[in-house]
Amino acid sequence: MTFDHKSLELLGEALRTMDHGFRHLPESAPAPDLEPLRNALREAAERMTDNYPYQHPLYIGQMLKPPHSLARLAYALAMFLNPNNHALDGGRASSAMEKEAVAQIARMFGWETHLGHLCGGGTIANFEALWVGRELRPGKSVVASAQAHYTHSRLSAVLNVPFAKIAVDQRGRMDVRSLEKALATGEVGTVVVTLGATAAGSVDPLPEVLALREQYDFRVHVDSAYGGYFTLAKNLEPETRAAYDRIGEADSIVIDPHKHGLQPYGCGCVLFRDPGVGRFYQHTSPYTYFSSDELHLGEISLECSRPGASAVALWTTMRLLPLEPGGDFAHSLESCRAAALALHQALEQDERLTPLFPPELDINVWAIRAESASESSARARKVFAAAAERDLHLALSSFPRVMLEAANPVLRWDAEEIICLRACAMKPEHQAWMPEILSRLRASLAETLETPDP
Repeated sequence: MTFDHKSLELLGEALRTMDHGFRHLPESAPAPDLEPLRNALREAAERMTDNYPYQHPLYIGQMLKPPHSLARLAYALAMFLNPNNHALDGGRASSAMEKEAVAQIARMFGWETHLGHLCGGGTIANFEALWVGRELRPGKSVVASAQAHYTHSRLSAVLNVPFAKIAVDQRGRMDVRSLEKALATGEVGTVVVTLGATAAGSVDPLPEVLALREQYDFRVHVDSAYGGYFTLAKNLEPETRAAYDRIGEADSIVIDPHKHGLQPYGCGCVLFRDPGVGRFYQHTSPYTYFSSDELHLGEISLECSRPGASAVALWTTMRLLPLEPGGDFAHSLESCRAAALALHQALEQDERLTPLFPPELDINVWAIRAESASESSARARKVFAAAAERDLHLALSSFPRVMLEAANPVLRWDAEEIICLRACAMKPEHQAWMPEILSRLRASLAETLETPDP
């Protein structure tokens, strides 16, 4: 069995508790005919088997972390009401739960005052941060590292804001000297600092960027959609820790609870240090905001209708697993990082492989040694396919020469990029499963590369 069945018993208990709160209402929901529902649901279940096993520890490829069982239950419970967190009319309890959950996330970064809300994911969260940046620095550009998520260039285009990429060092982190050259032009309004790049998990040097803010006028937006929760982890390297220790000095922060926060898709979060930016959201509605004088979340969000179930799931999960250093949630992140470090150590000991660099968070990237760059890419594709045949699911990602050359994976550069193998050790179970993962990887390498297992 790869799915949790036992916890479903709790959903019935919780539903009866919620039903009891509405016991004064007359009956209105006749019992459904279960057989047609059963047939349709069984068909859907059969269709869903045409997926990679995202829930299993042998899936270590993309950033797909299963929601906590409690998050699934709370989301399903809320769906019986289907609240809409745009206005208090549509989501009174769930709006309050969203405000409390977002405040706990803000406190994790050291902010007691803030403006923020949940949204559909990192894309819309970053969109709102860049939009506010545009309003505060009109006519100025957005810059981000060449390894930052591609969404920033796309969103800048939507906002009609100039965008430029800043070169990275061999670890995939923003090159501060290149950034300063861009800042010296006086044309930069927002610098996107990525704490946990999607491809390799690289952490930009936030302290150095903040130092430049003392000389140049720009906003600092931290995109920690993937990596934000690692601020709770105690097993980061000193340089990485130094970046996280300064995150509260940013102007805005993005984090995705649907990545390391154990939530179903889509659940992103955008935070602003200055609550005054709420003035940019101001708008009127002829029918939405009259049930209460309290702040309606739709008044500080670009999205209108938003699932209150996401807020209920997040709030409930954080009741069980508070965002505390040294707590169970923090320990789960530390387990992910420990698994990634164990994988890196094993990769270093295999002469057929070239890890790019030690993981800063929980992502590993490695190239296959070969005569040429193109041959290395071809070998990576073969290993990827051979591993999948053994139910070990990795990912493929292309990396530039500047991030690979120091590792010396090839003798001849006939291409400026190499397709590498990538593993996101995002499940705490990956630490215990690492021997099995390595066994299947080595078997795939031996078969594909036709060399004996070292």
